[in-house]
Amino acid sequence: MAAEAELKLDDVDHAILAELTSDGRQSVTTVAQKVHVSRAHAYSRIAKLQDAGVITRYTAVIDPVKAGLKASAYVTLKLRQHCWRELRDHLASIPEVHHVGLVGGNFDVILLVRAKDNLDLRRVVFEQLQSLPTVLDTQTLLIFEDTDTR
Repeated sequence: MAAEAELKLDDVDHAILAELTSDGRQSVTTVAQKVHVSRAHAYSRIAKLQDAGVITRYTAVIDPVKAGLKASAYVTLKLRQHCWRELRDHLASIPEVHHVGLVGGNFDVILLVRAKDNLDLRRVVFEQLQSLPTVLDTQTLLIFEDTDTR
């Protein structure tokens, strides 16, 4: 697949990405004006970035508390060897899991879990994560305050 090849990004690509990251709802015309290229050029650059998999999707960034998700935590998992691939899809299917990262260090996976309250967070950790046969250990780090830097 051609999209798997690494795409060399130039200053225009980075400027377009910065604009779309700050506001993905901008029209192509607005992005083009802000990065000082023609609309057609911006459109083709955005299409190239999408085709190459640099832009993977467009989404809304929400305030979790205002959206009713008042309990958040990073949950780390230690796993049995060689079970990552089978576990990855399962973790992504849990609605409260908002991010899954395979990492190196004292644990194997880190999750961002957002739940409606502490009782719901407890349910996710104890019933959905700790009960998985491939999970050896978990640690839960409560998030007291979120700051979105993007």
